[in-house]
Amino acid sequence: MRNKLICTLALTAAAAMTTAAPAVASSTATTCRVEVNYVDAYDTEENGGDEVKLNLAGYMYPSGNQYVAMSNGSTAYSGNFGNPTTTIGTTGSALFSLREVTPPVTGQGDVLGSVTARGSTCATLATGQTATISKHIFGTGYWYYLSLVMTGL
Repeated sequence: MRNKLICTLALTAAAAMTTAAPAVASSTATTCRVEVNYVDAYDTEENGGDEVKLNLAGYMYPSGNQYVAMSNGSTAYSGNFGNPTTTIGTTGSALFSLREVTPPVTGQGDVLGSVTARGSTCATLATGQTATISKHIFGTGYWYYLSLVMTGL
């Protein structure tokens, strides 16, 4: 009886050790970094292309009187705009507005369209996980595709 009890206890302990895996911590993001991934131009309003900037929280990218020249079929990346980046919480948002400007004094330009990064998307990410937020922007005589990338922090 004693050997049977020891054997049963040993088997029970072995079963407990194989089913009790260590807990893996999954860290949910509390904030997220949002940045421009790229902008594609499928159709531009002007024959020679458009001069575009991005507005983020009242700041124009690229800065000063610089702009990004976009022709049909061209792609511009975050660095072309001066790396516009912001951080939002799980209840915040960030509006990235694509604007056409008129050189030589570029100013705020005309709004072509925008993409909003929402905190509700951030709330679904783990730390280090990314999500792409993108939108086709259509207007009279133009068509752009604006893509953002959000990273859980």
